[in-house]
Amino acid sequence: MSADPGEHVDATCSRAGCRAPAAWRVEWRNPRIHAADRVKTWAACDEHRDYLRDYLAARDFPVAVRPLVDDTEAIR
Repeated sequence: MSADPGEHVDATCSRAGCRAPAAWRVEWRNPRIHAADRVKTWAACDEHRDYLRDYLAARDFPVAVRPLVDDTEAIR
């Protein structure tokens, strides 16, 4: 999933079995195998945002959660 800031994106939650529309980007990387500039993104619905973040944080992966489409980033 890749989108320009402010671009409309239709995505479903990355949680196994969930088909809900995503509203969040969970950005993470595994520092043991990814360079600092390599960031992976999962989509998350409101219900699973914290679950996915906590799952990654428990593994000591750097994690950031942002709105799926952040309109403030589109303003230059």
